[in-house]
Amino acid sequence: MQLEFNANKRDDQGTGASRRLRRTGRIPGILYGGATAPQPIDIDHNELFQLLRKEAFYSSVLNVNLNGAKEMCLLRDVQRHPYRPVILHADFQRVDATSKLHQKVPLHFVNADVSPGVKQSGGMVQHVMTDLDVRCLAKDLPAFIEVDLKDLALGNSLHVSNLTLPPGVEAMLHKGEDPVVATVLIRGGKAEEEVAAEAGATPTAAPAAAAAPAEKKSEKTDKR
Repeated sequence: MQLEFNANKRDDQGTGASRRLRRTGRIPGILYGGATAPQPIDIDHNELFQLLRKEAFYSSVLNVNLNGAKEMCLLRDVQRHPYRPVILHADFQRVDATSKLHQKVPLHFVNADVSPGVKQSGGMVQHVMTDLDVRCLAKDLPAFIEVDLKDLALGNSLHVSNLTLPPGVEAMLHKGEDPVVATVLIRGGKAEEEVAAEAGATPTAAPAAAAAPAEKKSEKTDKR
């Protein structure tokens, strides 16, 4: 997926300049990385706000149209207003098409409802990971990685090594690591037999407690 946005080079910097820029509906930002010096930029607030609503904008290689010249980059940081829907600042890193990059890619889980652990055993899928750190060339960077849960049984787990990664993409893991991506747990955390046993034990205690006052009442009557 190719995502593009427009930006202008800016010369004025500092807190005062940024405030004046925001009042005009523009957002200050920075484009850095590579052999070129960092370039302060400004972006239309509404354009950036709409792009940030797309999940792919956070993990895809972007094309920035900077005063008519296009450059590839990645979104690295976004500063937002604490409670208003306002973007305050954005950082972008230049991308070299010939060098491999590191990026976190979101995981999309599919077929959880037809997995044996859910459909047959009534379990519940727990997502242990929601994204994966990968290494690849810019052209191979996926917008997301699909996690197929169709064969996951109750009590079993799916690991990173079980994922089917796109060609040219490798998971960034420490040597010997193979973390769990998802697992199927017993719903509620207890077996049905345990829940039934606990429910059955409760009613038997109540009559015994209720009988005690009746016996005391009977003793009072006899004394009279």
